[in-house]
Amino acid sequence: MAARKEKRANRVRGKDGVSVRQELDTKLREVLQSRANANSVFDILEYLESENEDDVLAAIRTCSKLFESLLEKGELHIGDLPAEDEGSSDSLSAEEKYKIWIRHRYNSCVSCLVELLHAASFQVQELALCMLMKFVQLEGKFPLESANWKDSYRFPRRLLKLVVDRLLQEEKDSSSLISRFQEFLEYDDVRYYTMSVINERIAQVSQNTKEPLPSTFLNNGFALLSSINMPVESKLSNFLIAQKGRNTDRSWFLLQEHMKAFERVWMGFLKHKLSVSLYKKVLLILHESILPHMSKPVLMIDFLTMAYDVGGAISLLALNGLFLLIHQHNLEYPDFYKKLYSLLDPSVFHVKYRARFFHLADLFLSSTHLPAYLVAAFAKRLSRLSLTAPPQVLVMIIPLICNLIRRHPSCRSLIHRPSAEGGMASDPFIMEEQDPAKSRALESSLWELEALQNHYYPNIVRAANVISRALSAQESDISELLELSSYELFEKEMKKKFHTVPLEFEPVQGLLGKKHDITADHFSL
Repeated sequence: MAARKEKRANRVRGKDGVSVRQELDTKLREVLQSRANANSVFDILEYLESENEDDVLAAIRTCSKLFESLLEKGELHIGDLPAEDEGSSDSLSAEEKYKIWIRHRYNSCVSCLVELLHAASFQVQELALCMLMKFVQLEGKFPLESANWKDSYRFPRRLLKLVVDRLLQEEKDSSSLISRFQEFLEYDDVRYYTMSVINERIAQVSQNTKEPLPSTFLNNGFALLSSINMPVESKLSNFLIAQKGRNTDRSWFLLQEHMKAFERVWMGFLKHKLSVSLYKKVLLILHESILPHMSKPVLMIDFLTMAYDVGGAISLLALNGLFLLIHQHNLEYPDFYKKLYSLLDPSVFHVKYRARFFHLADLFLSSTHLPAYLVAAFAKRLSRLSLTAPPQVLVMIIPLICNLIRRHPSCRSLIHRPSAEGGMASDPFIMEEQDPAKSRALESSLWELEALQNHYYPNIVRAANVISRALSAQESDISELLELSSYELFEKEMKKKFHTVPLEFEPVQGLLGKKHDITADHFSL
């Protein structure tokens, strides 16, 4: 073995990339032409461990051609593979010995390709991944395991597991390679078995440690899970491995089975402790990419309610998923509005997810069946916060407050209370109270909006002046104002055309009078 390694090192050092490719092509022809040249397989496999990137790429392509041909010819041992030292037993025929031996060489090739998934060069990683998935397809077409009955379906799950386990490393980021693997997840059979293997991998890693799962592993897991695009049609027909045979168990061919597998793998992932950044990433896609594809979305209730109670940006992001469960699955959350009310603080105007939050808040407060004290508390709290809000937020907040009053006529007293002239000093509203029922908002008024009528920005003045006249029944559309930025406001003002403003009623004709009156006499002593 040592001599073979030395021979390989000398050969690699002494030849350039072109001659190496020629040598590999020659070795490939020799092996395929006669079994007498089978030992040349060792020479081909050794190049997979070369330090030269071009040599490795050439060796991967050569191995692909070699074992594709051998699989198609049925020359690899089928069934349980004996140990290599048992393959030379006298009880075996020459044919059996050869097939066992070449099957072990195939396994060595697969092991090398799996190791190359974390090579220094991404080009090598990518090609190794593509070759492994090609072997998955070939093993499905030409199985290495004995079938229980004729034409039964066998998916090469063992080989796929090697690939997925390598993608889900505990110490090395695999996001780039996972992005490349996403192409294969479009196949229904690959997607189904990948979800099953991910579940096993998560369980395996969690059993090996009593500590929280490594952050790198969780990030890789999320990258792989978020790459899964579930089908929308009930009939599945896009398979990497062609389906045939009447005796095939087709239970997992149903979309419902895929949804169950999707649900299991996500529930298995989310039960572990996640970092704050990963928490946010999950919540960002939860309502669109996860909940609609689960067979029982209500299983996410605990996760979402816990996220909603965390506070800050995580609570804001949990609103989407909670809205979906409340609206479509009759989720009951007794303190939902109390928690939503507590999220209204000055920081909510400056967070990244401001538009999403106020869009959902508007939806939650759109029901005309909400009690007057609750709507009044939201309107009043928003009014108080508007005193320190930036202009791009105010142009959205003021119409939102007016919409709340339009939906609930019982709250009109907030803008028509004569005793509200004392301003903040006599305001009974308790801003620090987290319970809207105890905030005494209905006893107060929206004097803050009247104060905004003196704002420096004219558009805010016009918006605040709405409360000085009778409110129309038609609600204002705030959808276009949710994502408005200060830059857009500035650009809008810069594009306005201003007329020339006269500074004097009569234009000046000269320094001391009309030009023809200016003579030397004016300067005589």
